[in-house]
Amino acid sequence: MVGTDRDMRFSSTLARGLAVLRAFRPSDDGLGNQVISERTGIPKPTVCRLTKTLCADGYLTQGKRNDKYRLGPAALALGQIAGASFGFVDEATPVMQALANKTGVLVGIAIRDEDHMLMCKTWTPDATGREWMDVGYRMPISSSSSGRAFLAGLTDAAMSVVSEQIEPKSVAQMMSARQDARRELAESGFICVSGEAHYSQTIHAVAVPYCPAGMGAPVAFLAGAAVADVDEHQMRNVIGSELARSVIALKAK
Repeated sequence: MVGTDRDMRFSSTLARGLAVLRAFRPSDDGLGNQVISERTGIPKPTVCRLTKTLCADGYLTQGKRNDKYRLGPAALALGQIAGASFGFVDEATPVMQALANKTGVLVGIAIRDEDHMLMCKTWTPDATGREWMDVGYRMPISSSSSGRAFLAGLTDAAMSVVSEQIEPKSVAQMMSARQDARRELAESGFICVSGEAHYSQTIHAVAVPYCPAGMGAPVAFLAGAAVADVDEHQMRNVIGSELARSVIALKAK
């Protein structure tokens, strides 16, 4: 029993430490304990202890006392290792860069991070280089095209596992979104959440699930742009089909 309690405390501490690291975003110019507490929901005294430990282990850095925290060399090394393990990204790059150049929109890969999708790679058109989101951008699963593409790519068994990992109040919404997404994927070859169902009224996006070899879960390839640049009709009738064909081409490699 003592060993079990110790294991549970260790698991809880580890989970909270990872939550602290996930609180950082590319646009941040360092974070203080208060902001980390607000983003993670972890009490500030606990955050203070965690950031001190993470600094000691190299996962966070702090220039001097009372300075804001930034991701440290150990966290950056983990990121490099994780990126290198995604071999499919290298294979996807020429295909997705060509898609970005042809359509004039941003193309990217999003992976699941709890109840959100996290942008982990982007390609922008060579002509403009304009980005409406960057690596680290987060989107809700149930109300984003990339999130629903992820849900559509899950097996029933994998969906059951995901359901156990999220807030119970979100399960019904996620199951309903998955049904709609699988139907749309079968009919159109891509997912496009629009109107009030979409989490953002300033972005149009389409997405397609992809299951990389060696990974236990699907990722979502997406293409998107600001509503001022691309209307919904073009996104659905032109770019969605182009994205679907690009993912098919990647699968054939």
